[in-house]
Amino acid sequence: MVGFRTDAPGTRIDRDKPLRFTFDGKPVEAFSGDTIASALLASGRAIVARSFKYHRPRGVFAAGSEEPNALVTTGVGGETEPNVQATTRLVSDGLVVSGQNAYPSVDRDLGAINQVFAPFFGAGFYYKTFMGPMKRSWMWYEPSIRAAAGMGRASLSPDPARYERANAFADLLVVGGGPAGLAAALTAGRVGARVLIADEGHVLGGAIDLDDARINGTPALDWAKEAADELDAMPNVRVLRQTNVWGYYDANVLAAFEDCSAGGLTRARHWRLQARQVVLATGSYERPIVFAGNDRPGVMLVSAALAYARRFGVMVGRQAVLFCNNDQAWLNAAALVEEGLQIAAIVDPREDLPAELTEPLEQTGARLLTGHVVIAAQGKKQVEKAVIMAADGSGETTTLECDTLLVSGGSNPVINLASQAGGAPTWNADIAAFVPGTQREAWVPAGAMIGAARLGEVLKQGAVAGQASCELLGLRCPLPSFKVDSRGGNLRASVEDGGLKPLFEVKAPAGRRFGKFDKAFVDLQHDVTAEDIRLAAREGFESPEHVKRYTTLGMANDQGKTSNVTGLAILAEAREVPMSEAGTTRFRPPFVPVPLGTLAGRARGAQMRPVRRSPLYATHVAAGAPMAASGLWMEPRAYPRPGEAAEKAALREATHVREAVGIADISSTGKIDVAGPDAAAFLDRVYTNLFSNLTTGQTRYGVMLREDGLIFAEGTAFRLSKDHFLLTTPAAKAETVVTHLEFLLAIAWPDLRVTVTSVTEHYAGIAVSGPKSRTLVSRVVEGRETDNRAFPYRDVHRATISDLPVIVARLSSSGEDGYEIYIGADHGVFLWKYLLEKGKDLDVSPYGMEAMDILRIEKGYPGAAEFDGRRSLEDFGMEKILSKKKNCVGRPLALREALTSQDRQQLVGLVALDGAIVQAGAHLVKGESAEKPGESEGHITSATYSPAMKSHIALALLRGGRERHEEVLYAADPLRGTHNRVRVVDPQFYDPDGSRPNG
Repeated sequence: MVGFRTDAPGTRIDRDKPLRFTFDGKPVEAFSGDTIASALLASGRAIVARSFKYHRPRGVFAAGSEEPNALVTTGVGGETEPNVQATTRLVSDGLVVSGQNAYPSVDRDLGAINQVFAPFFGAGFYYKTFMGPMKRSWMWYEPSIRAAAGMGRASLSPDPARYERANAFADLLVVGGGPAGLAAALTAGRVGARVLIADEGHVLGGAIDLDDARINGTPALDWAKEAADELDAMPNVRVLRQTNVWGYYDANVLAAFEDCSAGGLTRARHWRLQARQVVLATGSYERPIVFAGNDRPGVMLVSAALAYARRFGVMVGRQAVLFCNNDQAWLNAAALVEEGLQIAAIVDPREDLPAELTEPLEQTGARLLTGHVVIAAQGKKQVEKAVIMAADGSGETTTLECDTLLVSGGSNPVINLASQAGGAPTWNADIAAFVPGTQREAWVPAGAMIGAARLGEVLKQGAVAGQASCELLGLRCPLPSFKVDSRGGNLRASVEDGGLKPLFEVKAPAGRRFGKFDKAFVDLQHDVTAEDIRLAAREGFESPEHVKRYTTLGMANDQGKTSNVTGLAILAEAREVPMSEAGTTRFRPPFVPVPLGTLAGRARGAQMRPVRRSPLYATHVAAGAPMAASGLWMEPRAYPRPGEAAEKAALREATHVREAVGIADISSTGKIDVAGPDAAAFLDRVYTNLFSNLTTGQTRYGVMLREDGLIFAEGTAFRLSKDHFLLTTPAAKAETVVTHLEFLLAIAWPDLRVTVTSVTEHYAGIAVSGPKSRTLVSRVVEGRETDNRAFPYRDVHRATISDLPVIVARLSSSGEDGYEIYIGADHGVFLWKYLLEKGKDLDVSPYGMEAMDILRIEKGYPGAAEFDGRRSLEDFGMEKILSKKKNCVGRPLALREALTSQDRQQLVGLVALDGAIVQAGAHLVKGESAEKPGESEGHITSATYSPAMKSHIALALLRGGRERHEEVLYAADPLRGTHNRVRVVDPQFYDPDGSRPNG
């Protein structure tokens, strides 16, 4: 390949804006609008990359996101980005580009020695080679294998670039900005539909610039520009350029990646797109043909060569040979000749081609070798010769000198998104390609992705798809007409009419070799050969999915765009079955590589897990409380006095709550507002116990189950009025509970008239606990009696404090008489100080989260450590709150024998014996010896020293624990070097009859 810049203006470059970048430290001249690949081709560079396994030299092969070879690394330091497709990344002034997977450079790579060992690197070699000879050989091989894995090398420095996330909603999303996509978007946009159109290119039109056509009397490229301008001017249409839609998910949600690297502060943007209807106009990729040496630099798709010539004014070589099996390739060859490329010969296995194809090229002096095939490409570092023979294998071979070998084996519709949102692709023998299967989401296909070849047909299908989508949206719209005059107006496009002769591989004659290391490659990036696929078939791997994993076919970052169909054809031949029976791989997201930064957006560094602070945070800091992370919240551990450790302060605070009164910040508690005529019925379906019979002013503890019958979350519901509830849940579960409730209302029961709103940040919450708590609350709450008759345990009432509205619930998580007061977040500091002031004579003092934990464990209340997502109601003795009067989420599976067995681990209490200390994480065993502890029968979940019990206590989950009270076991903790005796007891250490909360 000896590429050069022509005098042609190029439709995508601006010659008045020259740029310069470096490749492997050497300067490369370019123009604004160039891609890295077009600029490298213009500079005459043949080798731009090295292959993964054999480190063979590779050149530019395609012109878009289907490129398997030209992967480079851009940037330096923290801005380093590996595995960038040179064919899609635009050049910017000063850009630093380097080769990868090579040492010291892509031109001279020591890794090429791997070709000598090629016989040992066949399909599945890693499975066969690295299992022995010793039992643990893999541990010895692993470091070297992991060091060799991957292509580019990411930077270990922080990435300073900005990434963003965005959402967009539309009536119609059109994926693909080619002629079909433009026609669909224009049709819908003109009648007022909200339209989004996303295309991977920075210029709309797709491959329309490769077609010498006139649309309604206007040159095709000019028509596309006019269509793009019209769409840009429509207020109801949004155009996303350089945006690759890479994933299709349920409910017509699609994920997209916008490349913003050409300029601006943002490098890339992740889009979440949701549309009522979708038009998939994703086009097709030209398909290569497999033959010996087909990976050499200089072998390229013919449509790519035409794209570089017209878009960038770059000729990919000086003398080319074209090897094809279809009419479209001949039209592209004629166009290339007009652009200035010298074509020495055209090789086609078909005979008797129509004169309108052959005559224009015959007049240029090109040899027309119909009925022939290329069996090999030869050359040292790039293509120098093409070896040709008769298609039937007869006669002698012919060798032609060339620096470029253009290939075309037909087209593969781009059906990845359709496969993600539908059934398996189906084989269409008429066009020798896979087309979309059944639909699962609301999408309509159009254009080349369903086999349309003629431009007029593509435009008509796009318009019909836009019209059909509008009708499904309830919009009536006229169908625009397109008159198309183009070269090859009578183009034959199918197998049936002779416009295509299926040809996936050309096998070399038996016993004939064309180079010491020459192979016939299918997957150019992963070095998967045709023989690798046949070997997999011989070894019993008949499923395409198994062959894919055994050979790594299609597992590179190009996702097999130019190799999958060819590989399946070779597999079908090896199995001696037709393509329709060979099966197909399924495409999963992402369709193109997606930088991880775009998925995170700005959620990085301090923003990755934003620290949440309660309205009282500054008050706690001013009081000298050490703050600690509790989930996403910063909470006070304790309020130590001068010279007092936080651990000692927590014990003092817990004792004080038992004896007098304390206040604690509970603002982080999740608070969810549930309102609507069906609110009570909704909670009945969500919780295990009944809530519809709860009267206004009462509270009830409840448990939610997952669909598998295990405990999902627990909390308390306040009934504030007939149709209004406030749910509280532990802080760590707040967001997941809201999401769970929203999901149920949107998907399971959309008919229920209920709204769910997270109000955690709306309120500041303060718990008042201790024997003197009622006295303190009665001093601050206005208009509400607080005696046992007027305000019994588990009641909730609206009231005021200093004329400020509050919600007061008589609840306790400490085991003492207690209240929870919720006030507007802006007034949280006032209420905290007001309580301290009004309770001075009662000796009121604050207590932190460590004291709260001590009080909880003493009372035997399970917390986050116990509700670990693996527990059933029976494990906590809560089976009675599974109502028999109604159904709820998870109820059927909660009754399974496996979840009600008495052999499951159950909640128990533990008392440490012999003055020992026990810690969470220790296992419960019967063995007296630390060297032979025996089988683990459970583990400690929460542990503390109890001021009330004067000993170390713990909560634990123990197999069959409720029947094992008073049994002595051992808490085995080998990591911390302890093996201590413990006695199994009832988990309610303190106030087992529950009388203290009632005052």
